[in-house]
Amino acid sequence: MKEHRISHVEQGSIAEETGIEAGDVLLSVNGKEVGDIFDYRLFCQEEQLTVLIRKGDTSKDAGEEWEIEIEKDPYEDPGLIFEKGLMDEYRSCCNGCVFCFIDQMPKGMRKTLYFKDDDARLSFLQGNYVTLTNMSDRDIDRILEYHLSPINISFHTTNPELRVRMLRHPKAGEEALSKARRLAREGTGIELNGQIVLCKGLNDGHELDRTMRDLLNEYAPGLVSVSVVPVGLTRHRKGLYPLEAFTSGEAKQVLSQIHTVQEEALRTRNTRFVYAADEWYLMAARKPGVTKDADSAQRRRGTEEEEEERRLFELTDTVDNILPKAEEYDGYPQLENGVGMTRLLVDEFREGLRLLTGWVNALEKGAGDAPEGTPVLRTFSNEISFCTGMLILPVLEELFSEAMTICPGLCVHLYPVRNDFFGEQITVSGLLTGKDIIRQCKGRPFGSKLCLPASLLRSGERVLLDDVTVEEIEEALGITIAINGHSGFDLVSALFDLPEGYFDADRLTPDPEINPYEIRTEDTV
Repeated sequence: MKEHRISHVEQGSIAEETGIEAGDVLLSVNGKEVGDIFDYRLFCQEEQLTVLIRKGDTSKDAGEEWEIEIEKDPYEDPGLIFEKGLMDEYRSCCNGCVFCFIDQMPKGMRKTLYFKDDDARLSFLQGNYVTLTNMSDRDIDRILEYHLSPINISFHTTNPELRVRMLRHPKAGEEALSKARRLAREGTGIELNGQIVLCKGLNDGHELDRTMRDLLNEYAPGLVSVSVVPVGLTRHRKGLYPLEAFTSGEAKQVLSQIHTVQEEALRTRNTRFVYAADEWYLMAARKPGVTKDADSAQRRRGTEEEEEERRLFELTDTVDNILPKAEEYDGYPQLENGVGMTRLLVDEFREGLRLLTGWVNALEKGAGDAPEGTPVLRTFSNEISFCTGMLILPVLEELFSEAMTICPGLCVHLYPVRNDFFGEQITVSGLLTGKDIIRQCKGRPFGSKLCLPASLLRSGERVLLDDVTVEEIEEALGITIAINGHSGFDLVSALFDLPEGYFDADRLTPDPEINPYEIRTEDTV
């Protein structure tokens, strides 16, 4: 019989009320052996549970077996967290994908970074994307039987022969695609999300058109959304399949293809269905050869070399005119895959400025309904620094410029960090390393603190990809490091030193007619 050690019992849960503790071992549920997380979730859907527990070593009843009767609402979670998240061994990837990012990582990093997972259970629990090549018909039967949803699938192409070539697995073609169609079949109650990693010269062009339309016509409505993301290419590709980055012009062509299928999907499915990753829009709108104005360069104290890098990421228009509107993302079904993150960040940031402006004006008028910690922006001053990847640089420059227009006493140093560790073609902030940050930011003016995005850190820890800690960066740069949250509200809070929870959802929203770029002075109050 399989045994599953409990690592944590959620506070206030049914499990805690019954006396189950961390360190106890789950032996069975309703007399049935629990093979993995699928079994556990299925068994726990019942209202009446008989849970067999062996007390852990630290318990006063160590070694005793307890049979615990539990009554609960249908589908209510008892509150147990297990040492093995899947309650089983992780299923590793058996493909040899030509675009695999892990194959492009340098040697000498911690072992866990080289593990390739391809496990449908992680798709269900954590949103990981799976290819279905290592799944049997019985595995698909279990997903259908347990109604596990959502499941995220890496399609890349619906051309069976091409999929075999790209994934380098003999079962990656029709055999795996037929499993995806089974899951997508109407009436299963299972929701699927799809992904296409686009590789130049392989699955782009007419192959992309075919894939998007096949997914729309043969897999929807069970397949509810598909993201198209550009392949990530590091400088560590020696001996790997020759792939090239997309140019700005090619990004425009990809967007044109996606938008055409979106229009078809709106007519037939009342949803855009397929969505372009943010990188496509920012890549398509690059405007090389345009230098920053002198005031901006002086304010951020950039060197000529840094200004040259900035030019490569200049945009042809404002962020609002480049990115789709929020409603065009249909509720952001692919947000975790980098689709719509930039639009959401921009909208949240501007909403944060609008709210702050309204509360500042209320404070100035003595209305008394401004949240605690609202600053008086007429006299407020703050010098603060942010590190960022190159991709999002022009977006943050535009947003921070808007904030500095509202508050003349605000000075923002925005330091883009070139990714020397993975290579200059990796431009997202989440893949920056501590060594690159230290090397490129040493000796800079920081002001009160240097803000790093939370996406840099290993989950639950203060460690970056190259095992450099936040504390080591602080010591090397001689500055306090603040970890900034993911939202636009978090950015506004950092800029204006707002207290935690300042933008809580239950706040009273100021008058929507307030101009976010107008702060009342003593003469106008």
